[in-house]
Amino acid sequence: MQFLRRSLTGLILMSLTLGLLAYAGYIINASVQERLAREPDAGVREEREFAVKVVTAQPQTIAPTLTAYGEVRSRRTLELRAKASGTIIELAEAFDEGGQVAAGQLLLRIDPADMQSARDRTQSDLMDAVAEARDAARSLDLAQDELTAARDQADLQERALQRQSDLEQRGVGTTATVETAELAAAAARGAVLTRRQAVANAEARVDQAATGTQRAQIALEEAERRLADTSVTAEFNGALADVAVDEGALVTNGERLATLIDRGALEVAFRISTAQFARLLDADGQLRRAPVTAVLEASGARLSAPGTITRASAAVGEGQTGRLVFARLETAQGLKPGDFVTVEVAEPALENVVRLPASALGADGAVLAVNAEGRLEPLSVTLLRRQGDEVLIRAAEQALPLAGRQIVTQRSPLLGAGIKVRPLTGAAAAPQESSGMVELSEERRARLIAYVTGNRDMPDAARTRLLDQLAQGMVPADVVARLETRMGG
Repeated sequence: MQFLRRSLTGLILMSLTLGLLAYAGYIINASVQERLAREPDAGVREEREFAVKVVTAQPQTIAPTLTAYGEVRSRRTLELRAKASGTIIELAEAFDEGGQVAAGQLLLRIDPADMQSARDRTQSDLMDAVAEARDAARSLDLAQDELTAARDQADLQERALQRQSDLEQRGVGTTATVETAELAAAAARGAVLTRRQAVANAEARVDQAATGTQRAQIALEEAERRLADTSVTAEFNGALADVAVDEGALVTNGERLATLIDRGALEVAFRISTAQFARLLDADGQLRRAPVTAVLEASGARLSAPGTITRASAAVGEGQTGRLVFARLETAQGLKPGDFVTVEVAEPALENVVRLPASALGADGAVLAVNAEGRLEPLSVTLLRRQGDEVLIRAAEQALPLAGRQIVTQRSPLLGAGIKVRPLTGAAAAPQESSGMVELSEERRARLIAYVTGNRDMPDAARTRLLDQLAQGMVPADVVARLETRMGG
């Protein structure tokens, strides 16, 4: 009986446990079904608001600056070459690499002994020619006097013949006497002809003496020029370069001695794109004489020189692009031919333009403006110029002006039309200044190195210096900015 009672009690407890578990499952299932059938909560979520840096667009008149890179050259460069052969016996003290010389200064003298002897010989020849000319003139005078005397004698014989003829007609004279007078008159006329021939010969001698004198004078002048060619003088004020000789050296005719460079007549040659060149033309298609500034920066030093554009290349070189422009420098203190400089050209002023950070312009050619409701609104603009880290833009549509609008200075993928923002103005909205040194990615570094290596207009010294800087871990930010601006141009 006790076993049966315990068995029934266990069975009842198991039945109650199973019933409770079934009830619990039912309640859970009912709760889940009720939760699934319930409508979503209609509570209002708070909209996310982004903080953005903005700047107020202020249209103004701005003169853009075109940046290019060029090489300083001298407008007057003269190769000094020997005009005579011989040994250098005298050399100026300043005749050395970098020596400063003045116009007309004697630079060197070649042994003039042979030229001096040649000049003396031609001078003696000239003296002989002058003496011959004097003798020929005296001979001509004598021949003319003799001709006059012969003509007087012929006149006397003609008058004597006339008298004998008159006497014969009156029956006083004889025929033999007349014939004798005729023979004497004929002989006198023959003597006149002989004297005329002598005068002609004397005149020819005078002409030959004059020709000989002139020929001797020409030879003397040529000998004096050759003697003068033994002295080499400076044609203008300048500095000497590529000096190749020294005192005592034996030089030949036409041998290069040195190069004279006028440091007061410097110019800069720089290459720009065709689009940039078109902006420098006036209404008549002529190149404007725009002001330029040549800047040389090295190890913290800054040398600058103002100048003016003077001309452009007549043709595009083989394998080249763009245009080669030349600008005359006025006061180029510290600059020398061969320097690789940055050229800043002042372009014509643009009216009603807005200056913004380059990061404010999107790839779609639009900027984001904050409307009255605090939301972003895209505005289509026209890009006029890129000026380093800034852009000059103008509203593409007159119906959507930029004046007075708050423009986002830094775009990001999270910002777009209709996004609610909280504008940050003042110091927080100012564009960030680039640091002195930047670290380049491998792709960016490779692109810059490829551009520098493939630039044919860049001098070898400047190319080597830039490649050394680009190979460092940290690269000067201004160098990167200049190269990328040039690549973009």
